[in-house]
Amino acid sequence: MTILLTYNGTTAALSDRLQWLDEYDWSPVEQSTEFSTTGAMLVDVALKLAGRPITLEGADTAAWLTRAVCDTLQAWASLPGITLTLTVRGAPRAVMFDQAKKGFTAAPVWRLADGEHTDETLYLPTFRFLEK
Repeated sequence: MTILLTYNGTTAALSDRLQWLDEYDWSPVEQSTEFSTTGAMLVDVALKLAGRPITLEGADTAAWLTRAVCDTLQAWASLPGITLTLTVRGAPRAVMFDQAKKGFTAAPVWRLADGEHTDETLYLPTFRFLEK
């Protein structure tokens, strides 16, 4: 199943080989504890309304993107606070780039001389989103 990223009616098809690194690292429950001046423990528990991190990363031999797609994604990542629709595991999610963690990065798969890059040059991507 292809992973899709949509913004303003334009969809970028991403590889289904992207790995969701932090799928089970997040909990919707927030809890804080502290002790009162009497020594009693105070516990505050609530459900988070948003902010789930979603990190998708390509592997060395899979999930490559072309330079042309990377250019589009970089342009989207340069727009502050936009909402995108990420469809992963068959479920659409409203997300934004996590700019505090470099929302989108990509490294070339092969080292090429400056004039050798084309729209078809392959890159290894990493996406860092926050679910809204």
